[in-house]
Amino acid sequence: MRVPVSWLRDYVPVEMPLEELATRLSISTAEVEGIERRGVPEQDGNLGLFRVGRVLEAEKHPNADRLQLCSVDLGEDEPRQIVCGAWNFGAGATVAVALPGAVLPGGLQLERREVRGELSDGMILAEDEVELGTDHSGIMVLPPGVEPGTPLADVLPLVEDVLLVESTGNRPDLLSIYGIAREVAALYDLELAPMPGTDAGTGPNEAVDVTVEDFAGCPRYIGRLFRDVTIEPSPVWLKARLLNAGMRPISNVVDVTNYVMLAFGNPLHAFDLARLHGGRIVVRRALPGETIRTLDGVERRLEPDDLMIADAD
Repeated sequence: MRVPVSWLRDYVPVEMPLEELATRLSISTAEVEGIERRGVPEQDGNLGLFRVGRVLEAEKHPNADRLQLCSVDLGEDEPRQIVCGAWNFGAGATVAVALPGAVLPGGLQLERREVRGELSDGMILAEDEVELGTDHSGIMVLPPGVEPGTPLADVLPLVEDVLLVESTGNRPDLLSIYGIAREVAALYDLELAPMPGTDAGTGPNEAVDVTVEDFAGCPRYIGRLFRDVTIEPSPVWLKARLLNAGMRPISNVVDVTNYVMLAFGNPLHAFDLARLHGGRIVVRRALPGETIRTLDGVERRLEPDDLMIADAD
């Protein structure tokens, strides 16, 4: 299991050296196979070359139809001119910028250069360029209100340490970030934060029609219906946590179910009610000769012992 340390710190104050923590967990609880550092390299003041910027002007590059020529305020005496190939932003946007000399994850070092005859004095960043997501279709647009020139590391998790934990088969409580935090709190006599999360409120609590036909295979299956849901990308911090924990971000609805699963060890899945035949969930064993097409596109023949989460059909 991949345990991002910043996530672990949400639940328990991890202040001891990580090498010490890894050793103590390995001796008492579960093997820690290593500590992986992800994100922007920290050496030689590199993090200081990543800043928050505000786009003052964004116009079409005079010599290239697919490029924008931007003037970006970085809290310095003069704005910087930056050439950018993305079009999902305009004047007024708050963006993430790497200055010349900055080293990106993977080792690429940026430099001031001319692009189609215009100086580009930095780089406006997409999330995949700093390992905060997988999207390269546009640059990261940050929430407004952050002052230009603010270190980007104060706003986004540019660096992350990840514990690689291999739990034993008799410790399912360790298959979650909160479970690892509980163990750390016990080992070091630290205060464990209360179980996170809040009640969804006093709005309509519509039940989901669930039929469990095999209580031996699935003694409990519960669901809740949410209406007027908008599918959109997750915030960058959430994408980064999922990536660091070893999962690929998909969309806000899918990502939040995976986030809660990783946090608490409780599997979740979101279904589109409009595509759920019969509007209900049926938990049963596979029928004779039944097949299912899995996410990799392969048609698989099921065995009678396979437990199925199905709709009415």
